[in-house]
Amino acid sequence: MANAKTILIFAILCILLMHELQPIAEAQEIDCKSKCEYRCSKASRHKMCIRACNSCCERCHCVPPGTSGNRDVCPCYAHLKTHGGRLKCP
Repeated sequence: MANAKTILIFAILCILLMHELQPIAEAQEIDCKSKCEYRCSKASRHKMCIRACNSCCERCHCVPPGTSGNRDVCPCYAHLKTHGGRLKCP
């Protein structure tokens, strides 16, 4: 009988935990397309910038504010590299 009570309590705690974590997962959803459109608005190679930015945004769920710089706001975005070792994200 104690085993059944323990399992029931554990199940209830799991459900409560999942309910609490749901807003965190939803908060990470951002509009990469519009964020990258603004980020790359002044880039000389606009299409290439958009492609790289969208790729980085999908991985990191973050795009730094402004049209350049501010990389410290999104550490994941700032540290992604190309196969050649150069910074990937604009």
